[in-house]
Amino acid sequence: MYSHKRVLVALDGSTAGEAVLRFLMEIAGPLGMTDMLLHVLEPIRPQVVEGTVIIDDVEARRREAEEYLAPISAALRSQGVDTAWAIHRGRPAEEILAAARESGADLIAMATHGRTGVGRLLFGSVAEAVLRHAPVPVFMMREPHPIAAPVTSRKEAVR
Repeated sequence: MYSHKRVLVALDGSTAGEAVLRFLMEIAGPLGMTDMLLHVLEPIRPQVVEGTVIIDDVEARRREAEEYLAPISAALRSQGVDTAWAIHRGRPAEEILAAARESGADLIAMATHGRTGVGRLLFGSVAEAVLRHAPVPVFMMREPHPIAAPVTSRKEAVR
């Protein structure tokens, strides 16, 4: 019997991040899984742009997150998947781990952007931090990379 009944699905608002949803939609309904969609609002520090101080409008970003999650949740429900959603504010990896504990998740599902080298050093890896510290198994799907140009002959494909 499949034991992962409650799945925390971390979504970052990107289409790459949503790739994991297509996979989950195929298995969640037949396996009787419950999906908890999570979007984390990372705090934005005040900035000065041309002498104007720009501060984080948390409420506007929360409304945007709600407008993002609600239709995804509705689409999952329309396919028979028991779904809820939540918005947290803080460091993404920490909030994903906290939400997994709070929701009683049996599995965390998320996409990874697959950064390496300097990009990973500069931006860190939320996926890696979640994988290292998760209290439950983690299902990760790597962001698909589009092909720049179609291969026109077998000879080009071999190169």
